[in-house]
Amino acid sequence: MRAARLYGPADMRVEDVPQPGSPGPGQALLRVAAVGICGSDLHTYEDGRIGDTVLKSPLIIGHEFGGVIEAVGPDAIDGESRPLVVGTPVAVDPCQTCGHCRPCAEGHPNLCLHHRFCGLYPNDGALCQWMIVPARTCFSVPAGTDWGEVTLMETLGVAMHAVDLAKIRVADRVAVLGAGPVGLCIVQCARLAGASEVYVTDKLPWRLELAKKFGGVPLHIEKCDTTRAVLDATAGEGVDAVIEAAWAGPAVNQAAEMVRAGGRLTLVGIPGDDRLEMRHSLVRRKGLTIRVARRMKHVYPRVLRLYRGGRVDLQSLISHRFPLEQAATAMATNARYEPGVVKVVVDVA
Repeated sequence: MRAARLYGPADMRVEDVPQPGSPGPGQALLRVAAVGICGSDLHTYEDGRIGDTVLKSPLIIGHEFGGVIEAVGPDAIDGESRPLVVGTPVAVDPCQTCGHCRPCAEGHPNLCLHHRFCGLYPNDGALCQWMIVPARTCFSVPAGTDWGEVTLMETLGVAMHAVDLAKIRVADRVAVLGAGPVGLCIVQCARLAGASEVYVTDKLPWRLELAKKFGGVPLHIEKCDTTRAVLDATAGEGVDAVIEAAWAGPAVNQAAEMVRAGGRLTLVGIPGDDRLEMRHSLVRRKGLTIRVARRMKHVYPRVLRLYRGGRVDLQSLISHRFPLEQAATAMATNARYEPGVVKVVVDVA
């Protein structure tokens, strides 16, 4: 089968690799339909690592994906406790947890001590034609759903988890730093959770236009002092909650400056240098509650309810599409943030 493998920084090659075998107990063979490119993929693509996870041999990346079930093993039960049936179109949770460690037992599968994550070294991901996945990570989607939207269900799940951590309440004032796909999904979820105002910062004007479309107040980081703009809009008090989704770095301290005393700060972005820096006196004197988001919990059923009910707009996020044979071009296009780039999708099927 054909697969896109990353050999090192910016060295992606589409080549032939062996097809996976037959699914075993509790497994399914998936014919991959589409894969979305995520910011975390870009870390590995550009640097050959993400955090302290270093690429040591060729890897198939990609963790935002969906496809069609082509075969199932014995006892193949999906993520909603139903028998998984051949021919079912599914979105897939890329995190394969053990289900037995303490975090799993306490209801925190995203913190599983023994998990495998698709596309994170050393585990191959979805930029290929077929793959074996645990049936319990599969969630059926309506027939005819655009595969690009299916890839964004993982993105929406990450955003939903971030909003859960931020504990957004009706009429809360919120700021979202970063209007990438995750940030734009956070804007939509925050509005649905009842936020009265959502201030959104970014430097790419086309992304800020989408933030405005979704009910946010756009703030261009190169055209205004965004912290001052938020403080002025809230009579100097600051917002109730800030969700940082901008690759961390200086945005973390900026988030702390924007939030009110006693407010909530949720960190989603992954810094390229693997460092987290904040001004201690600022955070201490405000008595902030700080939460760090790690992927998502079991939110796919809620994601699908929102999607099936037409409560979220995922289609507007898809800006570029490439076939699998052009996966390297897709990654480079996203990494350069060429004009108009929001979500890049690789169509595999």
